[in-house]
Amino acid sequence: MSGNSFGQLFKITTCGESHGGAVGVIVDGCPAGIKITTEEIQAELDRRKPGQSAITTPRSETDTIHVLSGVFEGKTTGTPILMLAYNKDQRSADYDHLKNIFRPSHADFTYLMKYGMRDYRGSGRASARETLARVAAGAIAKKFLQQELGVEIISFVEQVGPIKAQIDHTKVTAADVEANIIRCPDQTIAKEMISLVEEVRDDGDSIGGVIKCVLRNVPVGLGEPVFDRFHADLAKAMVSINAVKGFEIGSGFAGVELRGSVHNDPFVLVEGDIRTETNHAGGVLGGITSGEDIYFRVAFKSVSTISKPQKTLDVDYNEIDLEAYGRHDPCVLPRAVPVVDAMAALVIIDHYLRHKSYSNI
Repeated sequence: MSGNSFGQLFKITTCGESHGGAVGVIVDGCPAGIKITTEEIQAELDRRKPGQSAITTPRSETDTIHVLSGVFEGKTTGTPILMLAYNKDQRSADYDHLKNIFRPSHADFTYLMKYGMRDYRGSGRASARETLARVAAGAIAKKFLQQELGVEIISFVEQVGPIKAQIDHTKVTAADVEANIIRCPDQTIAKEMISLVEEVRDDGDSIGGVIKCVLRNVPVGLGEPVFDRFHADLAKAMVSINAVKGFEIGSGFAGVELRGSVHNDPFVLVEGDIRTETNHAGGVLGGITSGEDIYFRVAFKSVSTISKPQKTLDVDYNEIDLEAYGRHDPCVLPRAVPVVDAMAALVIIDHYLRHKSYSNI
């Protein structure tokens, strides 16, 4: 097992490095008949691409997607879909000085220990550039979920460093999220977040934060006991994203402070449908979706590449002073929002297809 694939029935396999020729993905198991255009996929990639604002990396990549198979006359054919985006703005020479250095909090050391070699150009396969492939595949999954089930996926920046927005996730819209460059629906708090990122950037440093996601209209019954619980796969999907250090669903860690009499979600009848009066569970009970909104939070650490001097070691175990340079995000959160969207969509569509396969037996 190489670890480069995700999903069971709707399966994606990604390939490519930060400074290689291209980043690509093969989507296998996609249902036929999904109406999808290259422009729709590109729209998602444009939300993730570098150089989109003053608070993202200045690397100039259009991330133009090429759909090479599996789509004909605007619809998926049911055969494997191959998509590629060629790297145009590689500056591998920017990383020559890092060839023999273990950068703090990067994968340099672990990749070398595992494989006996590493691609030091922008972290190679460990680079967040790989997420381009996930977003391309997720765009197709999102279109299917919208088209067939009316599922809505909304991710947004809830916190940057110590600055946190108090947002009612049940009311957030996609337009709210895209109204500013930090992708926080609270326009006032967004300005404070942007100012902090600019301050951190100008200081040669980086900052982390939290992305919150809400999944609406997800069907009841998705999730497989016991190891493939819906939220377990959701957690794996999110923690597989670069820089993610934490995941919680529903009340999460705050739930430990609530007694069962408060935390329990009573069942009620609403217009003939069984619902829950509260939703501390976050839309998942026993690992199976309940029909309520699914909401979760994902914690992203600060970007590892900074221009401040740091102590580290080289491959000969010599202590050195590192002053890194190159192009990087001072805060990964704005560009990570569509990645969270994509991974959530991939989890939902895979579990939906698995559920349907049992239902049709």
